[in-house]
Amino acid sequence: MTPFRFGVLVAVLAAILDQAHKAFMLGPYAIAEKGRVALTPFLDLILVWNRGVSYGLFTQESEIGRWLLVGVGLIGAAVFFYWLTKLDRFLSAISVGLIIGGAIGNVIDRLRFGAVADFFLFHIGSFQWYVFNLADVWIVAGVIGMLLAWATERPENAKQT
Repeated sequence: MTPFRFGVLVAVLAAILDQAHKAFMLGPYAIAEKGRVALTPFLDLILVWNRGVSYGLFTQESEIGRWLLVGVGLIGAAVFFYWLTKLDRFLSAISVGLIIGGAIGNVIDRLRFGAVADFFLFHIGSFQWYVFNLADVWIVAGVIGMLLAWATERPENAKQT
């Protein structure tokens, strides 16, 4: 399998897993009715509808804002897809695939619900990190993977044989 095809597979699986988790949390698990559920001393489940981007920045209450964020998400995914067609290394392709899958997962939420469903809340005492979902995890993992690929896959870092 080529890095491109593998990256596409990663993107599809990431989006499917994100949407399946959201369907479970909103459906059978009924997180909306349960409120905040403590899993560990530092991790809770909670439902937060994010109408902005990361950390709730650029919150959009209007339909125009919602569609603007859908457009930005789709354009971002398209740019990363184009980049994926140019990659010849698996770590880079996996990383870009995770970013694409995460972006598509959040775009699907904006199309279906008008906002992104977030569920995971890390906290230490009263300090709380932002609430996020699996799509956000995929995006962050993809960025970390891209940084690792950049640091290890550059020609000047290649082993000379």
